[in-house]
Amino acid sequence: MKRVLLLATGGTIATKQTSQGLVPQLTSEDLLSCIPEINSLCQVNTLQLFNLDSTNLCPSHWITIAESIREHYSQYDAFVISHGTDTMAYTASALSYLIQGGSKPIVLTGAQQSIGNRETDARRNLYDAFLYAVSDCAWGVTIVFNGQVILGTRARKMRSKSYNAFASIGYPETALIRDQKVYPVLPRPVSSPEPLFSLSLNPNLFVLKLIPGIRSDIFRLLQPQYDALILEGFGVGGVPYYANQDFAEAVGAWISTGKPLIMTTQVTYEGSDMSVYQVGHIIKEKYGVVEAYDMTLEAVVTKTMWLLGQGLDQNTFRTRFCTPIQHDILLPE
Repeated sequence: MKRVLLLATGGTIATKQTSQGLVPQLTSEDLLSCIPEINSLCQVNTLQLFNLDSTNLCPSHWITIAESIREHYSQYDAFVISHGTDTMAYTASALSYLIQGGSKPIVLTGAQQSIGNRETDARRNLYDAFLYAVSDCAWGVTIVFNGQVILGTRARKMRSKSYNAFASIGYPETALIRDQKVYPVLPRPVSSPEPLFSLSLNPNLFVLKLIPGIRSDIFRLLQPQYDALILEGFGVGGVPYYANQDFAEAVGAWISTGKPLIMTTQVTYEGSDMSVYQVGHIIKEKYGVVEAYDMTLEAVVTKTMWLLGQGLDQNTFRTRFCTPIQHDILLPE
């Protein structure tokens, strides 16, 4: 039987009701005790890393998870991470950059209801996560949820309460799970036997969501405080281009400091294309804005943190950002 390490981090799946609301209190052993069938799939050991609401997880926690996997990598065939749903896509994306290659699957899962509830998705999701982790078709960093296996760089939480909470954005699911059987969708790629761990992040970035009428002086206020700026533009990547051009000039002033500015879109599906409209075309061609195309915001944020942590110059940052990792970006032909 394969050996799997369960790394527990808390989240709704591990909550109990208190007078102040749901609080993660169940341990990794508590979770496993609710699903004895897992013992027929594999040999399981557990590691309780934290017991936090996932809204309280930070980049430092992602590093801890990655370090724990590195420490135990030779001892196990796969890794399952129980996690809260609110920031699970960020963690999955971050781990996709921190741990690249390798042949052993890293699977995240969680639930919209506590595993202790009578009506819950927790038991199915956790069982499915182990079922996929030990299957011969498993690979990469993925989220297993509601019968879907989604690449970590392509996952996004789309619903706050429903069991079908996650979607794969702009890319097919890795596999589907039905009636306790795994059905591969994407072929398992040829991977190196050993992963590359890159355990450095710089979280000092800001995500600015554009709204109609936004003022250009926001750049001047943010510039001294942050090492990179991600703009969530309109539609395919539209930004204001006012008659006095002050917004475009503010973009140029930010980039002239040597700090990356990445352009993404507020629209979930189909990505950006700044060449379509004049307002986007001008700032990309004139100032060298980095375009995220069809990347999820979670991937944009975590990839930026990962690249910032390597101390790259602006041109190298741009090249590395646009280099696909774990199918995170589809560049136009």
